[in-house]
Amino acid sequence: MNKAGIYIHIPFCKSRCSYCDFATDVYRNNNAVERYVDTLISDITNCELRITHCVETLYFGGGTPSLLTAKQLEKILVAIYEKFEFDKKTEFTLEMNPGAVSLEKLRDFKSLGVNRASFGVQTFDDRSLKLLARGHDANDARNTFELLRQAKFENISFDLIGGLPNQNLKDWEKNLDEALHMNPEHLSLYLLEITEGTPLAEQIRTNRQPQPDEDLAGEMYQLMTQKVAAKGFEHYEISSFAKNGFESKHNNKYWLCEPVYGFGVSAHSFDGKATRWSNERDTNKYVSLIENRKSPIVETENLTEKQLSSEFTFLNLRLTKGLDLKKYKQRFGSDLLDEFADKLDDLKKSELIEFDQNFIYLTEKGKIFSNEVFEVFI
Repeated sequence: MNKAGIYIHIPFCKSRCSYCDFATDVYRNNNAVERYVDTLISDITNCELRITHCVETLYFGGGTPSLLTAKQLEKILVAIYEKFEFDKKTEFTLEMNPGAVSLEKLRDFKSLGVNRASFGVQTFDDRSLKLLARGHDANDARNTFELLRQAKFENISFDLIGGLPNQNLKDWEKNLDEALHMNPEHLSLYLLEITEGTPLAEQIRTNRQPQPDEDLAGEMYQLMTQKVAAKGFEHYEISSFAKNGFESKHNNKYWLCEPVYGFGVSAHSFDGKATRWSNERDTNKYVSLIENRKSPIVETENLTEKQLSSEFTFLNLRLTKGLDLKKYKQRFGSDLLDEFADKLDDLKKSELIEFDQNFIYLTEKGKIFSNEVFEVFI
């Protein structure tokens, strides 16, 4: 039985980023956070979920989980540890924003078991940060990284986004160079995706910001893979790079379709077999449901065998090592090479995939055009 992961969603942020489509709420006062924490604890304590296997990853995402006080985090952890059995070497990740933590707070978090920090730098260019409404500047990112090192964090990950409006290849290279000079254990490097309904999408629609340049984005992707590999990072997933032994165990669970159970507003769960469910996306409604002793789950889906095999295929293909054909056959009882013979042949001729007897994997070109590859299996 695969070991499980647990995800906890903390929705509060100091401000809302212009590109963000996550379930977030602007932080107004600690009373609102305290109420949410109490609700979350009730959700965890009273849920009917019985995890029969050990939990090896715990991930606090958001939002900005580092806005929690150490006392609030501790209260949540007490509930989690009483409810579920944890592995002795649990990977415990806490997301944070630059400029939103002090050295004392980081030391408190670490004393509570947080052993992996993930924070969103996004860019070291202050003009772009203002465009994104990030609420911090580049120096905040540099200082936060130094504080994490002072607090003895030995597993630090941060995010960068390429393809920002008015960003050129040289700008992107400067961002990569600074990130690599800081020398974190893990990097998540994304190309900007425009999500309908976000302020940035509206700015582009009304020509206040330029349309993303797909050719430039491709060049940026190639540049980042070359530079990061040259510094000894393993490119283990389309957007993820890690030093040896520092791959995100929690994120790998999503790519490998392993069980992950979510708590909090908008949190999603998958039992690793065929069932997934999601919680209410509106924070006030989520809190109200829990306080009235109702389930926060608003959608449950039992996946068909076709849906399961499709998701298993394109999620596994996100990993650099690719899809294990033997595992596919063990799980679904069919040979993927036979099932998609013509389409796989076309993808190979287009130099988007390679395959051998045991694995199918994306080429470097295939990683750039991964969505086109994934569509084949949907």
